Amino acid sequence: MIETATLWQLIEARADATPDAILAIDGDGREMDFRKYRDECLRTARGLVGLGVGPGRVVSWMLPTRMESMILVGALSRLDAIQNPILPIYRTREVRFISNQCKPCLLVTPPEWRGFDYPGMATEIAAEHEDLQTLVVDHDLPGAGEEVELPPAPAALDPAKLPVRWLFYTSGTTADPKGVKHTDASLWAAAKGMSIALDMRPEDRVAFVFPFTHIGGINWLQSALSYGCTHILIENFADPATMSTLVKHGVTLGSAGTVFHEAYLAAHRESETKPLFPNMRAFPGGGAPKPPQLHYDLVDEMGGVGVLSGYGMTEAPILTMSRFDDPSQMLAESEGGIALPEVDLRVVKDDGSLAGPGEEGEFRCKGPQLFRGYLDSSLDAAAFDENGYFHTGDLGYLDTEGYCVVTGRLKDVIIRKGENIPAKEVEDLLYQHPKVADVAVIGLPDVRSGERCCAVIECKDGNDPIAFEEMQQFLRDQQLMVQKIPEQLEIIDQIPRNPTGKIQKHELRENYSD
Repeated sequence: MIETATLWQLIEARADATPDAILAIDGDGREMDFRKYRDECLRTARGLVGLGVGPGRVVSWMLPTRMESMILVGALSRLDAIQNPILPIYRTREVRFISNQCKPCLLVTPPEWRGFDYPGMATEIAAEHEDLQTLVVDHDLPGAGEEVELPPAPAALDPAKLPVRWLFYTSGTTADPKGVKHTDASLWAAAKGMSIALDMRPEDRVAFVFPFTHIGGINWLQSALSYGCTHILIENFADPATMSTLVKHGVTLGSAGTVFHEAYLAAHRESETKPLFPNMRAFPGGGAPKPPQLHYDLVDEMGGVGVLSGYGMTEAPILTMSRFDDPSQMLAESEGGIALPEVDLRVVKDDGSLAGPGEEGEFRCKGPQLFRGYLDSSLDAAAFDENGYFHTGDLGYLDTEGYCVVTGRLKDVIIRKGENIPAKEVEDLLYQHPKVADVAVIGLPDVRSGERCCAVIECKDGNDPIAFEEMQQFLRDQQLMVQKIPEQLEIIDQIPRNPTGKIQKHELRENYSD
């Protein structure tokens, strides 16, 4: 394992240690070793200098899971810029808010991708700012030779003194996304804990099947640089060639959550070759609840140790991570086993007292992976308790051995395929529809996505109810991203409320969960 203070130091150290080892392979068969990765990062960094990028400048980027995305990250790290990765599923509404808040000097997007016009969106948003440039990147990046002088590399400071260099956005429980501030060190603390728990090895080949712009994408990049392993980059998991690509390149770690694990199992069951992935050691995951039976099915049918799940959030990634030697029952029923070293994870009951083993309460935490606060500092006071512990908003308990079991959420948020859908945002938009009198947006259990988003609507005229397609089109017209649009609509005579006017969502969940 290589451990360094900054991401750029890690890139250089790995290129020196194993220059010919492969960092990434993509679906087109392209390969990039660690030497080439460092060199391409430097070339791109010089190209970005010409666009005004340098130390402390904010660059927003929303690219698919590609080699070019990894190179851009390394180039920005070399320039000591502040990186703002944006999920490609975000649309004009979210990207406009983010741009207004973090004020980037450059917005990087792909060309039209998966049917959406990213350059058009970027141009529209850039027109609202005086000094925001846009850059379209497909399989090319701006570059320049050594004649272009680079600023000094980021300093190797004590981890506690490293500056904020990452701005991730999470929807959380609010209508507007929240900017989360991280350093190289806070991200590395999560990556290190995950890597040790997963017993990472140079020969590992990781199924990199989720958005690289997710905070977990940077953690996995750090892991590969630290341990010298290889990522198999899957740009579109729904591509029919995905499974054959993973088979061809000998995947050993099948990330990254329930919906992916179920797809692996389904492909295995349909395959004439058993097991489909003969080198698979484990199925790392997180971000959404998992059915316990899925773990047992993976072990019984595909081999390996089964699901090794992690528990965390954008503000505090990977607080817990299951290990290979954890009991199988705990792998199935807990969310990430026991807390990672240096993580202080406690359970606090409603009365403010600490919960004992098996007692439910809210998870609160401290640790080196904890964020440096929100970009909107007015949110910080409510995020931490009087002892400096972060309010996760998640309910659960620690058993007698310290295993973390999540039972629910204090947050009014639906988690669909690991992404947060704040109910209030969708409700606020639906209230604007002329046929809607009252609305409650709830999460319902879903085998494939963890939860599905359901809109329960009371209409103004019972004889002219809003139709499902009408509701979806209305939300699309409001520029709501596709993943937040409800997948289910229920029409009800009256939304249930308590005497104080609060919607009784637990009652609606009970009524429609079947």
